[in-house]
Amino acid sequence: MVKMAIEGTVLIGSKTIDRYILACLTIFHEGKNEIIIMARGKNISKAVDVVERLRRYYMRDVKIDKIELGSEILPDAHGAPRRISTITIKLSKGG
Repeated sequence: MVKMAIEGTVLIGSKTIDRYILACLTIFHEGKNEIIIMARGKNISKAVDVVERLRRYYMRDVKIDKIELGSEILPDAHGAPRRISTITIKLSKGG
């Protein structure tokens, strides 16, 4: 199961791209008109792939409303603070 922290939000992690696309499709088909895709670090490119495949092959009426870039400070394996890049992509379904 794909992690959804907040209803309508898909957190990109280690699963395959197809799983995240399915999660997005499920949210849209449940009646939501907006979803948020979030990723950190090395999973940012996977989030972009999810959005592009979703728009290109499954739902051509999906629009990118907003992209936010940022960073978070998290501890590394030794407990030292480490800055990790983040991306948040807000999608909406067209009329």
